[in-house]
Amino acid sequence: MGVLPLAEALKMAQERSLDLIQITEKVEPPVCKLGDYGKYLYAEQKRERKEKVGSAKTGDIKGIRLGFNIGAHDLETRAKQAEDFLKDGSKIKVELILRGREKGLRGFAEQKIQQYLEILNARIPIKVERELKKEMRALTVIISKK
Repeated sequence: MGVLPLAEALKMAQERSLDLIQITEKVEPPVCKLGDYGKYLYAEQKRERKEKVGSAKTGDIKGIRLGFNIGAHDLETRAKQAEDFLKDGSKIKVELILRGREKGLRGFAEQKIQQYLEILNARIPIKVERELKKEMRALTVIISKK
């Protein structure tokens, strides 16, 4: 509608049973539009909630599961996957699942995790958030990007 005096814009809004909504005050003259103020507030709140949800996703914990008999190429593939997660700002929980007699070979399992961490560290610098820990059926370590 162009640049209008305030009185004329308010009169136009009343004639159409709408509200005069100020969009931004940073420019001179301020930008306004005609519309339902309740709907405008609802749309703004909805947009803010959507932004909040998007920002909350960064920094979460992603999981990488390794098997006891995982091959070297598979470790490389999982390291590439973890690299992508770390670049997104997530932490990673690396889990090596132990089943049956594998639980008796804990030293070998720890070597596998150390080998994986070395491969990953060669791709992207990492920081160990929580040291290697024995859980019910697995060895776990939590890492993040330096």
